[in-house]
Amino acid sequence: MTGKSRIPCEGKDLPPCTTAETTVISPGEKAALRKTLAAARKALDPVQKQQWDARICANVLAWWDAGKPGHIGVYWPLAGEPDLHPAYAALARAGVRLALPVVHQKDAALGFAHWEPGEAMVRDRMGVAVPQLLRPVERPQTLMIPCLGFNRHGYRLGYGGGYYDRTLAPHPRPLTLGIAYALAAASFADDPHDVALDLIITEQS
Repeated sequence: MTGKSRIPCEGKDLPPCTTAETTVISPGEKAALRKTLAAARKALDPVQKQQWDARICANVLAWWDAGKPGHIGVYWPLAGEPDLHPAYAALARAGVRLALPVVHQKDAALGFAHWEPGEAMVRDRMGVAVPQLLRPVERPQTLMIPCLGFNRHGYRLGYGGGYYDRTLAPHPRPLTLGIAYALAAASFADDPHDVALDLIITEQS
């Protein structure tokens, strides 16, 4: 994996779609797809989810071992997203500096704060966990980004807030790893502001 252009590359380095694909074009259809994917993720059996989370953690650590980036932006799991805390702890033990996203204001890019697993956390006004002691850092050169859905070109379907789109817009763009379950594979049209991710990591790859 490299930091080359984010031009879609016909699914290179992406897991094969394991769900029936339905091309989505209109905003209404994309909103419906979000609901469908969120419901599928919510319906996961807790034991199955735990097993898949462990596999994703292993795949993340295997990816890290190949290049060993020293500063990574991670995420705190919400609404059934893959929980990668065991991987975060392993990365921290290996000396990796971790950062969590912070929402400073609506319709703006995300900020980032240094984070160490186990430190005190609080909920921000958006209900997202952030370190109690905020230590702002520059946007890391590598970001793990949760995906509600993803298509074969590496484009991400999020929750519609556009926070990551705005965060990835400035150059030089960071290396981006989408994190998702394989069942989130779908087909949808790419909006002009979308940025293709460099790699999608699931429990299958």
